[in-house]
Amino acid sequence: MRFAVLPVMIALLGAGCDRMITPRHTQQLKDAESKAAAGDFARAVSLYESALEDRPGDAEVHYKLALLYDDKMNDPLNALHHFKRYLIIAPSGARANEVKGFVKRDEVALLTSLSGDALISRAEATRLRNENLSLRKDLDEARGRAHIATIEQTPTPGKTKGAETAKQTYVVQRGDTLASISRKFYKTSTRWKQILEANRNVIDNPKKLAAGQTLVIPQH
Repeated sequence: MRFAVLPVMIALLGAGCDRMITPRHTQQLKDAESKAAAGDFARAVSLYESALEDRPGDAEVHYKLALLYDDKMNDPLNALHHFKRYLIIAPSGARANEVKGFVKRDEVALLTSLSGDALISRAEATRLRNENLSLRKDLDEARGRAHIATIEQTPTPGKTKGAETAKQTYVVQRGDTLASISRKFYKTSTRWKQILEANRNVIDNPKKLAAGQTLVIPQH
């Protein structure tokens, strides 16, 4: 009789452990998302990392961590780590193609930044840049551009009547950074300086954008 009861007790204990882990994991993810939305990116990263301690195989958490490191923390090295972990865990996942593109882009950004220290050849850096440009076209249709406020048409001086040049603008959302806005429009976080240069008259602090302000997004 005692032997028959033992498996039942083990099963109940296992179920109890699951109930203890699952609420904690869920709460950590909620807290991480809340901190990220509030602009406390360092705390959000810490919470996501803590959640991975319980479930290291959670591909979605690796994806969210990678985006935080990439867009908010300007840390392509850690972003690459988590993007690659996603691909190992979910090679055929819903975000797999998107993540592969991000891996390529971050490798280009990282290697190009290191090329000044002679860690890679100039020819290799050029090859990676060219590959990056070809990938941009492939990914343009994969990710939508969120929160685009308006596209204004302004006349171009010196051209025939009716000719217009597109002027794209963006309304800053809470938690946005120049790097994250760069990714939305150019599919890479490395072109944030172009956005800054185009908006010197409205950006007081490049490290802390004001929600609600309108930025001009350069077309080229």
